[in-house]
Amino acid sequence: MTARVFASSYTYYFPVRPGRVFVRLYFYPSAYRNLSAAADALFGVTAGGITLLRDFNASQTALAFGYAYIVREFSLNVSSGATSLNVTFAPSSRPARRSPRGSYYAFVNGIEIVPTPDMFTTPVPTFANGGRPNPMPIRADTAFQTMYRLNVGGTAITPGHDSGGFYRTWDNDAPYIFGAAFGVTFEKDSNVSIQYNPPSVPPYAAPEGVYATARSMGPNAQINLNYNLTWILPVDAGFYYLLRFHFCEIQYPITKVNQRSFFIYINNQTAQEQMDVIVWSGGIGRAVYTDYLIVTAGSGQMDLWVAMHPDLSSRPEYFDAILNGLEVFKLHKYGINILAGPSQPIPVNKVDGSRSESKKKSIVCAAVGGVAAGCLLAVLVASLFALAIRRRQRKAAAEQPADGLLGPAKGSTLFDPVQI
Repeated sequence: MTARVFASSYTYYFPVRPGRVFVRLYFYPSAYRNLSAAADALFGVTAGGITLLRDFNASQTALAFGYAYIVREFSLNVSSGATSLNVTFAPSSRPARRSPRGSYYAFVNGIEIVPTPDMFTTPVPTFANGGRPNPMPIRADTAFQTMYRLNVGGTAITPGHDSGGFYRTWDNDAPYIFGAAFGVTFEKDSNVSIQYNPPSVPPYAAPEGVYATARSMGPNAQINLNYNLTWILPVDAGFYYLLRFHFCEIQYPITKVNQRSFFIYINNQTAQEQMDVIVWSGGIGRAVYTDYLIVTAGSGQMDLWVAMHPDLSSRPEYFDAILNGLEVFKLHKYGINILAGPSQPIPVNKVDGSRSESKKKSIVCAAVGGVAAGCLLAVLVASLFALAIRRRQRKAAAEQPADGLLGPAKGSTLFDPVQI
């Protein structure tokens, strides 16, 4: 494994043309050049005047996610007249008390710059504000960070199988499903071919493998009416997020309007009513995607909830919902020009290994009979109470503007970072 290590600020200058580019940064935390431990690599990254990472620790991030390496993907707009994109790595200026060197260092294992068309400002996204479909145009110079790119209902798609030559990675969505209600996954019928509809849905929107698989709630209408098909996606609070939903009906008999209609919820807010894929796409096998914008409040980490539920208002033939792909992008904050979020917290179960096996056994032996029943009841009540508080907090947070940003005000010209 090779890396370039920086003991002080260092800038790359990549020749590019004006327009959008993907910037991918690869990090494999290790002790490079005997520069103390991997944990002493604490640094920031800026590109095109945008702070992409701040006080970033690849070792801690990898430990938090359980990965051996970390990839960060951003989409930046190179302004007209520019001939290069500068990417700067700068070690943190904070004193490194645990390091023998007394200072931090920066490193990177790989950098990719991939030109792309403008994939974000069209179509105009809808602001997910509880069912009132307000279009919210996004500024052309907005920078994005890819938070999630999921092949819903299918296996992971590697960069070599992506469309458009963009070398994107599409992950399986199963790890993010909430609870045991996984729904059902399926592939397209053999006599169905995936059709794109340029220019609104160009082939580079997503590879065919995304639209050729799907996840639905299942065939049982009564069960479907009693639960939401839900994904939980941890994100950084205090930012705007663009969510792109990819749809394609790929199995018979769903070929007509009003056979399947459903709600889309984002953070307990109604983003879409009467979502009928046939209406939006024009027929079976035809790909389509929809964009929604949300604003989050506060700081630190939070859970982004995405859910679907049958919409019976039009009396559809089937009580079901479907999704083929999902992308989540974080928008940068104007004024301070920052995309960087807080450091990833390390889960407690990954750092707390001090309890001995004998202690664990004694705890298990003690929790028997009536004591176990009492504890179970107490935990259940506490869990329900905590869940109610959490939902109330999420609902309140969804109704407030992000910290450091201006919320949508009628007649305002400073709605940031979108245009109204």
